[in-house]
Parts: sequence; C-alpha cells; structure tokens
Amino acid sequence: MTQVTAKDEELIALLKADAREPVAALARKLGLSRTTVQDRLRRLEESGVIAAYSIRLSREMDQGGMRAFVTLAIEPRRQVEIARMLSRFPQIETLHTLSGKFDLIAQVKTSSSEAMDRLIDDIGQLPGITRIETSVILSTKLDRR
Repeated sequence: MTQVTAKDEELIALLKADAREPVAALARKLGLSRTTVQDRLRRLEESGVIAAYSIRLSREMDQGGMRAFVTLAIEPRRQVEIARMLSRFPQIETLHTLSGKFDLIAQVKTSSSEAMDRLIDDIGQLPGITRIETSVILSTKLDRR
C-alpha cells in the first residue's frame, strides 16, 4: 500500500470538493509546484489510492423522485446471497453492511412514492430477509462525497 502523506490527504480533500480543479490551482492551494502535484496525482492513481474520478449532479438535475434508507435484517449466513440479489435492483444506489440490529443498509432512489412502495415490497419478498425498515430522506444538509 502506498504511503499517503499529509499533503496527499490535502490534495485528496481538494479533489473531493472539485475533481476538475486545474493542477495549477491545486498546486497554488497546496503550496507546491505544478510538477510535484502532477507526480503526486500519478502516484496516487497508479497505486489505486485514487480509484476513479466521477461527477455529482447539481441538486436541480438530481432532484426528481424520492430517496430513502432501507435497513434490512437478514437470516444468518445469507448476507452474501441477499447482497447479490439486491444488486439487481437499479434503484439501489449504495449498499453497506452494518453492526447492530440490522445487517445491511441501502440508499435507494425511486421516481415516486408509489415506486418506492413497490420497491420496498419487492425487497421484502426476498427469501432470507427477516425485517425491513425504511426512512425517507426529506433533505440533505451536508454531502461531502
């Protein structure tokens, strides 16, 4: 694994805020030369620390529909199988394992409350799911992704 320095962490934080920021602007903010920043980026990419660059849509573009967190309790030893089944639902944006009374949490997005209701029903029908709880997201106060 590549050693990540404090300057690397600063660079990563800047890229999280705006992955399209020009290297010259990154260098200025970090107090480094443009060449040094380019070398750091290349090293972080080649080592896999930076896996990819992506986009985040504006709130206006991403506004339609509704989002929710769906927590799932699963029968013992069926988590891998359930995760594989859940990966077939395009409405599931993220899926995480948890500690505590639930085993998995999914962030889902649907076009309407009716579509959300159908999705929750479909997920609840999967064999091995013992309990499901849904929390609709009303608004996002902070998103650092």
